[in-house]
Amino acid sequence: MLAFLKNAVLGKLIVGAALGLSLSLAATANAYSAPKTVLVVGDSLSAEYGIARGAGWVALLEQKMKVEKIDAKVVNASISGDTTSGGRARLPALLGQHKPDLVVIELGANDGLRGLPVPSAEANLRAMIAAAQAQKARVLLVGMRMPPNYGRAYTERFFGMFKTVATSTKSPLVPFMLEGVADKPALFQQDRLHPTAQAHPIILNNIWPTFEKMVKQP
Repeated sequence: MLAFLKNAVLGKLIVGAALGLSLSLAATANAYSAPKTVLVVGDSLSAEYGIARGAGWVALLEQKMKVEKIDAKVVNASISGDTTSGGRARLPALLGQHKPDLVVIELGANDGLRGLPVPSAEANLRAMIAAAQAQKARVLLVGMRMPPNYGRAYTERFFGMFKTVATSTKSPLVPFMLEGVADKPALFQQDRLHPTAQAHPIILNNIWPTFEKMVKQP
């Protein structure tokens, strides 16, 4: 009788331990299988200015992730005309609302086109990256070049700013999102500033290799 009771108690303990392990494994699996959230904070280059909805590189990015079976959703918080200061002001609320795993920062072009001081843009980008990293989000910084008519000193300093910020904050960088586009007038709208829909797959190809590595990280 005593042996029977011991066996019964032991059996319950084993069943309980197995159940606990199963629940733990299920919780872990759910944690890893939960879709990631990608937050894109950009300007008109990411907000589909002048082209059909769904034709921009951000929409194409979401489509490509589906094809590649990457479980992630994209929140495009880009606003045409936005600057680094605007992005810096908007980001805290976006982080709190969406709790992203990955933040893509595509800002600075409007700062450059307005000839704003490079140190100010740099400070804003640093603040944005710090805010995202404080929320445990990884950051992908997307760089930009200015046309040569802004003067060699300014254009080189502006372009170099992105690498400086990326290196010091340990953030991956896409050096120039318009690589393969900027030197082809046919790929721009009549304003000669905004890419046509035909240019956006090229833009995505510039961003995808670095983005893919980041979004696949556990």
